[in-house]
Amino acid sequence: MGLSEDIRACRLCATRFAGTATGHDPRPVVWFRPGARVLVAGQAPGLRVHESGRPFTDRSGDRLRDWMGVTEAEFYDLSRVAVVPMAFCFPGYDAKGADLPPPPSCAATWRGRVMAELGEVPLTLLVGGAAIRWHLGLRDVTRAVADWRIPAARGVFPLPHPSWRNTGWLKRHPWFEADLLPVLRQRVREVL
Repeated sequence: MGLSEDIRACRLCATRFAGTATGHDPRPVVWFRPGARVLVAGQAPGLRVHESGRPFTDRSGDRLRDWMGVTEAEFYDLSRVAVVPMAFCFPGYDAKGADLPPPPSCAATWRGRVMAELGEVPLTLLVGGAAIRWHLGLRDVTRAVADWRIPAARGVFPLPHPSWRNTGWLKRHPWFEADLLPVLRQRVREVL
């Protein structure tokens, strides 16, 4: 069995997920292949992605593809884009209906092996706080994104999560759309 199949078979968090308000089974969403040109390092699948089995099949995905300046076909081309979240499964909701964070055991178990199998990827997008913390060691998402030029010089773009919940953040930080997105779109076109 290869690494992708090993991850798809993972049931490490079955008891944890059964105890959530959603009471669901694990369903790892695996979307990577060595040779990809862009790595989207995300947080964890949401419920719609859990149901579809394909990453970013929701409004967040629509926004992310717009930010990147790619079509759906380009985004889902495994030779071009790898999506490697901090947790491969939907973590579930708490009793109040809020998203639970990605279980740290997933990244601890799989992330090193996945990154080694992917090899050198010319462009990495860190989508949301969990990915920014893991890859850059920074806790403040706004500061990490505001200082995007430093990691971008190394081919790494820290981004807020494209969720509709961050619409207010985007309105308060117009520089994101005006300054960062044009550079990101150009870089994506160059590496694809």
